[in-house]
Amino acid sequence: MATTIAPRHARRTAVAAGLLTAAAAALLLGGCGGSSAHGTASAGEKGTGEKGAGGAGAGPSAAGTGKVPEATTFSTVPGAPEDATPDGVTDGLVVHPARPAPVLDRPGGRRIATLPTMELGGPTWVPVVESSGDWRRVLLPSRPNRASGWIPGAGLRTAHTPYTVRVELARRRLTLLKSGRPAGRWKVAVGGPKTPTPPGRTFVMATLAPAKKTPSPVVLPLGTHSATLDTFGGGPGTVALHGWPDASVFGTAVTHGCVRVPADALRALSRVPLGSLVFITA
Repeated sequence: MATTIAPRHARRTAVAAGLLTAAAAALLLGGCGGSSAHGTASAGEKGTGEKGAGGAGAGPSAAGTGKVPEATTFSTVPGAPEDATPDGVTDGLVVHPARPAPVLDRPGGRRIATLPTMELGGPTWVPVVESSGDWRRVLLPSRPNRASGWIPGAGLRTAHTPYTVRVELARRRLTLLKSGRPAGRWKVAVGGPKTPTPPGRTFVMATLAPAKKTPSPVVLPLGTHSATLDTFGGGPGTVALHGWPDASVFGTAVTHGCVRVPADALRALSRVPLGSLVFITA
């Protein structure tokens, strides 16, 4: 198991600037940014699983063909064990598969997905929330929300991130912590009553640079999705942290599920490594 330094956003600038990730950013911001969202669904329904920007589709159905889906933001992973400790902290261990890794429902159990090496045009980094021998339980970027799975430790690059992010929905407040100490606190805008920001433990999945820098020069997709919308503006319903030019929204509940943050918060969050935990609480 190779060890490396925590994956900084600066190392992904060239990748994020590509057309592929710019298109993905446009999809993610399309609905959350205020334009019409499409494909409304009840909270119990699953995502579309369509191929989207970034080139990662849901993959073949595990039930229909015997194959398993890729664990991406565009897919649903049937049988993924639910994250049982949504408020649990870790030591900051994050891992990157050097090659596509099998995802199992338990150590040595049934294969339910494949964790790819790339996500939205950048490297896949996921947080480790539990270990058992050489197995690592990680959070997945797929539906259903709070999906997790077990991957073998062999062939993983590892790093430690000192950062965590906490979003308090009732207070409409985001706190950035470094080594457990507050490194910044801001009023933010969260999901409205009909399109709430989903609570739970998730992570910073990718860094995207939109072709148009407004409403946000950087978009930070998380490994969670809207529970009430299948899509945001044609994207897979991925929740993201992003900027917003109108400061009057901060402290309100007006988005389609994303978290809009002030410019100084976005600059600070842009330095947070991929895989860093994000806690969203009521």
